[in-house]
Amino acid sequence: QVHLVESGGGLVQAGGSLRLSCAASGRTSSTRAMRWFRQAPGKEREFVAGIRLSTGSTFYADSVKGRFTISRDNAANTVYLQMNSLKPEDTAVYYCNAHDAPLAFYQRSLTGNWGQGTQVTVSS
Repeated sequence: QVHLVESGGGLVQAGGSLRLSCAASGRTSSTRAMRWFRQAPGKEREFVAGIRLSTGSTFYADSVKGRFTISRDNAANTVYLQMNSLKPEDTAVYYCNAHDAPLAFYQRSLTGNWGQGTQVTVSS
């Protein structure tokens, strides 16, 4: 089991930036891909970004491409999501996901291990 803890959420004005962190512990040796999802009130959880840990390959949802950047620090077992040019529609709870399939980094499946989430609120 992989234990994930997200941090870095908060309240920001439209156009601002936030950086989310996801620290992994436990059976991290089996993790091959890390992903960020988000869930707004009344909506389904949606894929935001993913990274393949061995190669650094990344994949983004069209809605965040060019504004968000996912990165990782393998030595620290931490993944980051840099969010720039934030919009009110980015408001959601952001969840970190760890997956043991390397190609999961570009997949939208809801499998894997989840963190507890961190709230991001963007005011207009």
